[in-house]
Amino acid sequence: MSAETLTLDCIIHLFSYLEPPDLLRAAQVNKTWNEAAETSSLWRNMCLRRWAFCNISVIPGMQTWKKYYLHRSNLEHKKISGRPSVDYTCKAMRGHTGTITGMAYLSENEHTFATGNVKSVVCTTSSDGTVRAWNVQEGTQIWSSPQQENGLQNIATFPSDKLVATIDCHGIIKLWHGETGEELATFSVSSSSCSVVAYTINSKPFLTVGTGGGKLYTLAAADLSQISSTQLFQNCGIDSLLCSPDGLWIVARPTDNALPPKVVYTHSATNSVDDEVLSSPLPIRGQCLDTCWLPAEPARVAVLHNEEMNFHIVSLDIHIEKKSKYKMSITARQVADFTLAAQLRIGETIMKGFGKQTILLATGPELKLYTLSGTELMAFKDHHNSITSIWVDPFHVVTSSMDLSLRVYSWKNDNKSSLLNGRYHLLGGSHRWSNGFRSVACDDVSIVGVVAGNGDILRAYSFNL
Repeated sequence: MSAETLTLDCIIHLFSYLEPPDLLRAAQVNKTWNEAAETSSLWRNMCLRRWAFCNISVIPGMQTWKKYYLHRSNLEHKKISGRPSVDYTCKAMRGHTGTITGMAYLSENEHTFATGNVKSVVCTTSSDGTVRAWNVQEGTQIWSSPQQENGLQNIATFPSDKLVATIDCHGIIKLWHGETGEELATFSVSSSSCSVVAYTINSKPFLTVGTGGGKLYTLAAADLSQISSTQLFQNCGIDSLLCSPDGLWIVARPTDNALPPKVVYTHSATNSVDDEVLSSPLPIRGQCLDTCWLPAEPARVAVLHNEEMNFHIVSLDIHIEKKSKYKMSITARQVADFTLAAQLRIGETIMKGFGKQTILLATGPELKLYTLSGTELMAFKDHHNSITSIWVDPFHVVTSSMDLSLRVYSWKNDNKSSLLNGRYHLLGGSHRWSNGFRSVACDDVSIVGVVAGNGDILRAYSFNL
């Protein structure tokens, strides 16, 4: 049978085996092949194979799957090649007069490709007592709060609700309208040291706060009304809170690292009808140094701990076990455990999770990848000074360092492999005025780093669409 006698359905079926560049070339052969190559299902399947999650219906100006594929792959190419002025533009955002203590995106982390309508919004808190919102693409301030009585020490955002929550060094929590900067609500936990985590369950936003006195508060983020409180640790404070990807679990690390972290079931914390907040210590011995969730396995947590001068990483799956009709308990089943061959620099170690089986560990200037069983997959030493933070998403890893650079990596084979390709450095500007990058955050179209100096600034990298 010749190509001329094939039906349109047959041609579409054959085209389903082509890669996108071949499909684009086939579309130029004749009118029939062009019609077949424009078939929406072909491009939709290619989108889902490459990115797993995508939806053109929520993106203004995106009418076809082909257009979505071409725009998004173009963006991915720019983020991988990283050519200054060609693939991205860099802008410095100044306004804070003190140390930037927190940074979080307010814009939702979705691909938006409508020409001229790209707007990433990031919010920051500072020791200068202000919270500010910034337009990343324009490099301009959108709004700033009035200067507060005390310095701000942390921030949490709810992108879908356009809400910003801040906490100051006296434990005063405030809620702000993300688009206007209007103050909406206030709540006090009366603590000089607080950690905070934001999450959403069944489309309802919640805020959980841990205090220096070891108490855990859960608030409705819409108005900061208190839902529950519990004394999580008796003789020490809460150092940090980390919420699972699905919002069902929070790991609370105590300030006394000789005590094990505790895992909290948020269903009990966010329901005022529950008698108590359900929590349980993790079965960890020795000093806990860091924790992270494995994002593709919602209830899997990894813990880095030091026991008898040896450093271990143990991974645990968290479950709810029903004891009776009205009684439940939390169980932690060990998945894997391994001992690190090298000694770590305590206080300079950062751990992040990827997928179900991969741990990223930064100590000093080095970044390493491990499986949960301890196999070292890769090692990078691209920074000259210590890594200060790591951003991990399904497509990229970005590290910040006091060597005045951000380092961009990409996951190989479109998120089907746990191996990284080292890509390029994003530089931090003048050595004269900057001390280096303290932290980094990303969305689909931009990267923002906090540059330490005499009055911290933000350096924003926007990828050209």
